[in-house]
Amino acid sequence: MAKDRKIGVAVDFSRGSNLALKWAIDNLIDKEDTLFFIHVKPSQGDESRDLLWSATGSPLIPLEELRDPDVVQKYAINLDAELLGMLATASSQKKVKVIAKIYWGDARDKICDAVAELNLDSLVMGSRGLGTIQRTFLGSVTNYVMVQATCPVTIVKDPSSHGF
Repeated sequence: MAKDRKIGVAVDFSRGSNLALKWAIDNLIDKEDTLFFIHVKPSQGDESRDLLWSATGSPLIPLEELRDPDVVQKYAINLDAELLGMLATASSQKKVKVIAKIYWGDARDKICDAVAELNLDSLVMGSRGLGTIQRTFLGSVTNYVMVQATCPVTIVKDPSSHGF
């Protein structure tokens, strides 16, 4: 297996995205890989950071900085203890580099932008389990990314959702 892979996990802090992160750590991440924690926030329109980083997203944020409450507040992200614990475990036990990248805008487009910008070898994301009718009217981020991304995409379904 190739070393120094760049693995992205799209995280929206839902149960499904936490399951995707756990799956990536348990089944895909290996020593010397880089794990990119990718989060897309809806654009607020007039906030200066949205305008400053609207095209490129935030600077890369190493795990050490992601633990800093000032950094979390600066990017207005809601990290929970479970998620931080999974990232810390991956970093220490699997010896991987963990880096966060925050984007503002439409999740579909920004996740695909992240794949290209970060030159990811693989992307893992959760599924909300939308039913056929909901997918038709609301659209599916996972379907869009699966078709448009330039790397392999793994979708991790939440076994408790029943979107049939």
